[in-house]
Amino acid sequence: MVKIIKFKVVVAGAKNVGKTSLIRRYATGKFDKSTLSTIGVDFETKKVIVDDTEVLLNIWDFAGEKKFRLLLPSYVSGASGALILYDITNKDSLEDLHDWMNVISSVPNNPKTKILIEAKIDLEDQRQITAVQANQIFDKYDFKGEIIGTSSKTGKNVEKVFEMLGREILNNSLKKCTNCGKHYPLELKFCQFCGNPTK
Repeated sequence: MVKIIKFKVVVAGAKNVGKTSLIRRYATGKFDKSTLSTIGVDFETKKVIVDDTEVLLNIWDFAGEKKFRLLLPSYVSGASGALILYDITNKDSLEDLHDWMNVISSVPNNPKTKILIEAKIDLEDQRQITAVQANQIFDKYDFKGEIIGTSSKTGKNVEKVFEMLGREILNNSLKKCTNCGKHYPLELKFCQFCGNPTK
């Protein structure tokens, strides 16, 4: 029986950047333009196959309004990954990421793997954020991989985002045992499954 690896993931960003739409598109394959803003916290689960490894992502979606931001630290603790979104048509949503990253970074045991996502690339003709501005944020907060442009409306790169997240989490949180082939936490000196020492 194949062991499923479970990871907790948080999704953060300003109000109306498209967090819930991205998660729903990934989980259901559908886009609903009438999706309502999240109040507090929402939750989804989804399996993703990463390099022949089955990963279950427990995805926590946080409301973008500032009044809900005080909820974030209690949910971020213990998360393995974070997707941080900005809306390419709203320059304030990129500036807002400084606050989100400060909150996330202040939490002990915060996610090692953070991916920066630009949302609503189907609205390219309304873009307000340049590649230079986005790269400044990317470099400042040590995001992994690359900035990925997504469209929940068309589905472009939605699957890619979560596959990349799963892969980066595996690489940053676990190592594969050379003896039994199972993944175990990087900090352990012996495989928790077969006892083989770390090399």
